[in-house]
Amino acid sequence: MTTPEATPTGVPADPPAGPPPGTDRPVRADARRNREKLVAVARAAFTAADDTVPLEVIARQAAVGIGTLYRHFPTREALVEAVYAAELDDVATSAPALLDAYPPDVALRVWMDRYAAFVAAKRGMLETLRTGWASGRIATPTTRERITAAIATILERGAGTGALRADIDADDVTAMLLGVFLATGTGDTAHRTDRLLDLVIDALRPRTGR
Repeated sequence: MTTPEATPTGVPADPPAGPPPGTDRPVRADARRNREKLVAVARAAFTAADDTVPLEVIARQAAVGIGTLYRHFPTREALVEAVYAAELDDVATSAPALLDAYPPDVALRVWMDRYAAFVAAKRGMLETLRTGWASGRIATPTTRERITAAIATILERGAGTGALRADIDADDVTAMLLGVFLATGTGDTAHRTDRLLDLVIDALRPRTGR
């Protein structure tokens, strides 16, 4: 009989073999749900933590065994990469839906809050990300390009409706936001970040009385 492969903690991982006959879909669905749950829990944990979060804690909060976690994410880098990619996708692809729900200037402000949450989560993963990027174990993402593209989508709509200035370069807005997040590190309150983001929005609205 084959012995299940041990995880880095010495706990046997879930059997990697395919599901029994007739149960393909339920097992695949369970695995997908477990993976999504692990990513969601890890996102919340990385955002809230000031220090490294043990993988055992993430597995416990996701209500799965540590073997299940290692089956989906064999290393910390793999989990961090998945969380980072999910966060980036949420921010980078949310502009059209926000523009359907809000006027462009309001949509941009709501989008900035999402971007701020992404930056907060990234801070909790930064050490692992830097190590992974340097070693090549984590692929270097096109983060700035995707963020700037989302901003450009909102600016274009805003310029068309008159809600936002037409003479703004999207990459300049990205630089402004990065400055805000760099200036408001982990010791700052969310209220201060909100105030600075409000100032950015004010700068992007059309000038009046001139």
